[in-house]
Amino acid sequence: MEYKDLDVWKNARILVKEIYGLTRQFPRDELYGLVAQMRRSFISIPSNIAEGCGRRTAADTTQYLHVARGSLYELETQLYLAMDLGFAGEDQTKRISEQIIACKKLLNGFINYYKAL
Repeated sequence: MEYKDLDVWKNARILVKEIYGLTRQFPRDELYGLVAQMRRSFISIPSNIAEGCGRRTAADTTQYLHVARGSLYELETQLYLAMDLGFAGEDQTKRISEQIIACKKLLNGFINYYKAL
């Protein structure tokens, strides 16, 4: 199966669009702070899923999927920090947080699939 056909990769791309839209609203002085950090985190998620799928062994694939999962947790924390700093509203944070949770579930299922190989 091609990585582009995977629900986990598609879901991560949707998350990228959401967070990208959110970070565009941040104050300009955060461009090299929280915005840059969040963008590194969310870009890493679908990128590492794709890279993992390109590896030859299940162990290699799993390693990259774990990196993607770590980036999801990092992004989740940064999202709450953005809310704490007043850059994101509670409703927006809740909606994006639900997407992060859905992505975590898909990614955990994919990791478990590769671990079983």
